[in-house]
Amino acid sequence: MTAKTKQLMLVCCTLLLANCTWRKADYGKWETYGGNTDNNHYSSLKQIDTTNVKRLQVTWIYHTRDADTLNHSQIQCNPIIADGILYGTSPKMKLFAVDAATGKEKWMFNPFDSLSGDKKLFFILNNCRGITYWSDGKQDKRIFYSAGSYLYSINAETGKPVNSFGEHGTIDLHNGLDRDVHDLFVTATSPGVIYKDMIIMGTRVDEGPAAAPGHIRAYDVRTGKLRWIFHTIPHPGEFGYRTWDDTAAYNHIGGANAWSGLTIDQKRGILFVPTGSASFDFYGGKRTGADLFADCLIGLDANTGKRLWHFQDVHHDVWDHDFSSPPVLVTVHRNGKAIDAVAITTKTGYVFVFNRATGESLFPIKEERVPQQTELAGEKLWPTQPIPLAPKPFVRQLLTENDLNKLLPDSSYNEVKKRFASYKKSHLFEPPSKEGTIVFPGFDGGAEWGGPSYDPQTGILYVNANEMANVLTITELKNEPGKNELFIDAGKRLYQNNCMACHGTERQGGGNYPSLLHVDKKYNEQQFYQLVSSGRRMMPAFKQLSEEEKQAIASFILNIHTLQTKPFKSEPQKKVDPYAILPYSITGYNLFLSKEGLPAINPPWGTLTAIDLNSGRFVWRDTLGDYPYYAAKGIHTGSENYGSSILTRGGLLFIAATRDGHLRAFNKRTGKLLWQATLPYPAFATPATYTADGKQYIVIACGGGKLGTRSGDAYVAFALP
Repeated sequence: MTAKTKQLMLVCCTLLLANCTWRKADYGKWETYGGNTDNNHYSSLKQIDTTNVKRLQVTWIYHTRDADTLNHSQIQCNPIIADGILYGTSPKMKLFAVDAATGKEKWMFNPFDSLSGDKKLFFILNNCRGITYWSDGKQDKRIFYSAGSYLYSINAETGKPVNSFGEHGTIDLHNGLDRDVHDLFVTATSPGVIYKDMIIMGTRVDEGPAAAPGHIRAYDVRTGKLRWIFHTIPHPGEFGYRTWDDTAAYNHIGGANAWSGLTIDQKRGILFVPTGSASFDFYGGKRTGADLFADCLIGLDANTGKRLWHFQDVHHDVWDHDFSSPPVLVTVHRNGKAIDAVAITTKTGYVFVFNRATGESLFPIKEERVPQQTELAGEKLWPTQPIPLAPKPFVRQLLTENDLNKLLPDSSYNEVKKRFASYKKSHLFEPPSKEGTIVFPGFDGGAEWGGPSYDPQTGILYVNANEMANVLTITELKNEPGKNELFIDAGKRLYQNNCMACHGTERQGGGNYPSLLHVDKKYNEQQFYQLVSSGRRMMPAFKQLSEEEKQAIASFILNIHTLQTKPFKSEPQKKVDPYAILPYSITGYNLFLSKEGLPAINPPWGTLTAIDLNSGRFVWRDTLGDYPYYAAKGIHTGSENYGSSILTRGGLLFIAATRDGHLRAFNKRTGKLLWQATLPYPAFATPATYTADGKQYIVIACGGGKLGTRSGDAYVAFALP
């Protein structure tokens, strides 16, 4: 037998195995976030295909009627469809049900109406990337979703809370964390997953020093009773406890939370948990050690919550390089054998692929030495980081002077070049610094929360990614009040310690964080106090601050002259954990931009890549989206993108996600753009596809709001005429 014949037989066997594996699953519905329990964003529907996709047209538009244009509200929800009903969420966290064929509203639930007293006062207006459907197969049908700090159980047919679940249909996510966190920020931006008669939840917590732990919890789907908990910051005697030099870390360190979502292997009963970094994100002097289970992919026994295996992709993270999306269940073919695996993409541009049952990597991983020198007192960086040898990174990871934006005018280019020379930038894991460290891919770089898509027929993984650089600059904090301190001085100090990391040194904002300049035009004093106490979307609550401290911050941000010159002598009303008092913070989530606000590096700034997971090789790679300034000049640059793609058996990849406000369809085999439509508002969400009355639909939530775009309130459905 010739070598060529052997290779042909191997290819045929691989395709046959792939086809058999694909036929085991039902991918014809969209009842689950990400399309199905494999979370692969794949649909077996094929009525819309490469030959007719150009004929797609808008069939219906549903408006939720509550976009907040002043505050750049968003919709990040991937809707689900069950029994001919489409369920989604609005910018202000209302849950709705519409007829999937017509978009006609059936009911709407407003969580704010179900609250009273302090619960209403401290309601968080969070983002929601998806919801969860459960049915007993008979009459009991429920929607689970998180709004504010509460997990709701809603009757799917009536839109009313299920009173037998928790407390009148709700569970406070502050409770059951084995620690008192009632004053801290806790919500859930990604939906829970169903396993048997349980709903399993991750959370989003604050990323500053005063943060709740991100433990994983399973609740009885009918009653809301807590069934098990996995401590992502281990308690004494638990695996991983000794990876923290501070043995009391479980009592005061926060984070290590699964904010991006969970994936479950229903057949094996294995829950896959991707965790974020420990808090504070950018200084680890009070949490030295490897910090398990921060920045980990963890395989848990879904029945009990017991750890089966784990992999940590960043040891002692000080760059906010946490896992940014839930993993996807895949099947990799090696030497004629099918291996059930789990794949996860990262902010750094790597793809990791593991055997689901054992945690064994299917591609070699090498622990490489990384820079150690730091100027920050108390910091102790980890000496190595894991680097996969395949697949190769799907984004650039280092910048040189040759990567600076040559499309800029000469004066801007020279200014960018001068700044670039002053930054530290020699390594992907360059330590944070007071001079400024280039973080590339950026804080939202590489793969982000939308996650990848995977085609079970071909074994190809599709990743949309950002290639925008950030400048991480560390600054020292003044934690003690000055002598004869005035309200304005206290306000500046408290702003620096609590607000500057997100809103910048001059209140200018940056990245996904808004400017606070002229905010007195939007909020009066009382509204400002409520905002600081309750939080909003990306902003955590600051309930640990005393009323006088809130007044001091208000005097600075709102420019309240009558307060500014008064003596400030207040002490915090609540005892502050000394571990939450840090010597350093950052000057903001600052993008590396020119003086005109344009990206300082060469395009592309957004990409779409197809990767064969059987071989680890790229199939194709293209630029995704357009930056309006350059698009007007006829230059295709790509742009930041948030949301993910979906795949269909009709040979298509659908994706919105870009600031230019288009929904696009690509040939998934070649990457060729086949169709695009202009949406009423940009869509930073993942589409869904389904059938109703024999017709296939593509639907996308169009909420705008990110990247300075116009906010909206629309769900738009497309179909063939």
